[in-house]
Amino acid sequence: MFLRRTTAAAAIGIAALLTAAGAYAQSGKSFDLSPEQAGRIHTEKVDAAVAAVSPGFKFVKDGVFTVGVSVGDPPLNTYGSDAKTVVGTDADLASLVAESLGRKVEFVPVAWADWPLGLVSGRFDAVISNVTVTEERKQRFDFSSYRQDVLGAYVALNSPIQSIKEPKDIAGLKVIVGAGTNQEKIVVEWDRQNVAAGLKPAEFLYFDDNGASQLALTSGRADVEINPNSRLAYAAAVSGKTRAVGVINGGWPLTAEIAITTRKGAGLADALTLAINTLIRNGKYREALARWNLTDEAIEQSRTNPPGLPKV
Repeated sequence: MFLRRTTAAAAIGIAALLTAAGAYAQSGKSFDLSPEQAGRIHTEKVDAAVAAVSPGFKFVKDGVFTVGVSVGDPPLNTYGSDAKTVVGTDADLASLVAESLGRKVEFVPVAWADWPLGLVSGRFDAVISNVTVTEERKQRFDFSSYRQDVLGAYVALNSPIQSIKEPKDIAGLKVIVGAGTNQEKIVVEWDRQNVAAGLKPAEFLYFDDNGASQLALTSGRADVEINPNSRLAYAAAVSGKTRAVGVINGGWPLTAEIAITTRKGAGLADALTLAINTLIRNGKYREALARWNLTDEAIEQSRTNPPGLPKV
């Protein structure tokens, strides 16, 4: 589940955030979008995690855990109400991991397409930005898993569509999906199976701008959007104009996980995995997910370099 993000998308996210606190009332919960982040969960330093950092690893800054983030997809990483402070569930995890290492967290916003180069070149220590573990990526990077990869299928509030869970459900529909993503691979395969079975082909629509995709969906230009569940659930709560009709694992037909990404062989991944597992055990991990209504995407255990999605 690795979306391409753009500056335009980030701007749309900021605009949405300005009205989110009140609009989320339908779920009985509001998001903390303030730059102060008074509601952010905190933890203590984990000596074992600090000791697990390879002696040869050099952090970008002394006393700081520098994290690359692609900003613009609430509730993962987005800008707060001051339009400059990074907030969201991934930002919360980054803060908790930093504190586990006895460090402060510092975010470096980066375009989605540029995070691999930024990581390899040493611009930041890690990337925490909804990155899916794949076998191809494991050749260049190390991973510490922290969340399930979950896709959502969302339609306009007045849509007659009630369920999208399997290939036949998208036959003949106009489907919004992210270009070059795992979810695109899934729906393209679904479409291939449908056509082979004599069903109508689907039509795929692509938008770099999240606001444009929402408009296409609510105006009837598209029938359904299949993309990361977290972002679409947030958009549905904010606007009240869309609803969920299905949840799909991002690794269909396999199971995929989201992970903190670090340089291959740098000696940081095991320490991050240990920190996450400590957070899972002490309950801080689920508290952080609960702040953004994402407890359904929780994992039971973090793993270093877990099985990734296979090469195509």
